[in-house]
Amino acid sequence: MAAPGGGTNPITVINDTPMGVRQWVVVILMVMLNALDGFDVLSSAFAAPGISAEWGIERAALGVVLSAELVGMGFGSVLLGGAADKYGRKNTMLVCLLFMAAGMWAAGHATSVTPLVIYRFITGIGIGGMLAATNAVTAESTNSKWRKAAIAVYVAGYPLGAIVGGIAASEWLLEAYGWRGVFDFGAIVTAALIPVLYALVPETAAYNAGKGNVAGVNKTLAAFGKAPIAELPPLDMSATRPKVTDILSNPKLRPVTLLLAFGYMFHTITFYYILKFAVQIVADYPPGYAPSEAATVLTYANVGGFFGSALFGFVMARLGIRWPTALMLLLGSVAVASFGLGRNTLDAWQWATVITGFFTNAAISGYYAAFARGFPAYARATGTGFVLGIGRLGAAGSPLLAGTLFTVLGNSELLTVSIIMAMGSVISLVLFLMLPEREGDELVSAADLPAGTPLD
Repeated sequence: MAAPGGGTNPITVINDTPMGVRQWVVVILMVMLNALDGFDVLSSAFAAPGISAEWGIERAALGVVLSAELVGMGFGSVLLGGAADKYGRKNTMLVCLLFMAAGMWAAGHATSVTPLVIYRFITGIGIGGMLAATNAVTAESTNSKWRKAAIAVYVAGYPLGAIVGGIAASEWLLEAYGWRGVFDFGAIVTAALIPVLYALVPETAAYNAGKGNVAGVNKTLAAFGKAPIAELPPLDMSATRPKVTDILSNPKLRPVTLLLAFGYMFHTITFYYILKFAVQIVADYPPGYAPSEAATVLTYANVGGFFGSALFGFVMARLGIRWPTALMLLLGSVAVASFGLGRNTLDAWQWATVITGFFTNAAISGYYAAFARGFPAYARATGTGFVLGIGRLGAAGSPLLAGTLFTVLGNSELLTVSIIMAMGSVISLVLFLMLPEREGDELVSAADLPAGTPLD
């Protein structure tokens, strides 16, 4: 565990020692926070039929409401993802929870479309920063043996939150409190997690090491049941305050960053088409279904997504990231295109979304594993935040694009719209296969290689 030049590398300590109870507690809490993100993001989709009915808005205008938090997530991923590398993962997560709780509560008390869009944007800022920070915490709190599986389970938390939220929405909240109750419920749960996070999640050893904080490193190692270290290896001060320009200017990291960013962006165009419009599509499709019935399809989509993400982690542990993820992108695009064939019963719609959710969420899990692998520890949250931020352009554009296509082509052209929206995952597949195989830390350490040296 001794690092060249003296000192012990705490990242190596975490990587090479068995997982302790506290480390698993941190992973579970990261799963819970990602579940919260999943519910908060999809709360507007659960509420969409009620909003549309109360305010009389069409699908194109509804697309603006549904994309508002996704636009906010793009800003939050970039701005607060960088803050996680500068001010700490834990502090950033606490600030994000405050944004999310305030935005959700305000959305539940909005009186018109414009303030609702603003409040959803604020919620999205918190969610975007949270996603970047929690992904980094999961990667940095687990050892090498369990990291891929832990990240996959962490990603599965996103649909898990939507499952729990969907059951709560369809079986209780929408019936008892209407669409506003969905947002109020999310605000209360979000606020309740603030003291839990503060008490149980230590700042990561990787972050403290990057700041030269031996005391902070040892505090985290003690929480994880590891022996303290006497000193840190010499710091490369140029890497202690990473900026987006760092990952874009580094010739080894630039292609990884851009391929991950735009590959993820195109997949989210496909991914969020189902998550944001499935409820409205089913509610409008003959013979038509009540909002509480239509909301069940989103719950089923996330049941498929949960199992897809969770099981895919064990697939990656055995077969790697590249080819399994590519297969999931391909099958996900086929499932989304076939969604446009329509269904005659609610049961058939539910099964269609289970299958679609399984493959599209498994591909998301593959991308998150690629984020953790592709960036070095000192810039992991910054890199992940930037990639997620660019990805949110696709996520935010997805309901806008779908709404526009329905307006131009007509609501009856479900198959045509679905095929067009499925093409995002096909483009993503091509970009994903262009990624180099090597770890981010290996890419950075290989900076002395001659320009043009192949990295895969």
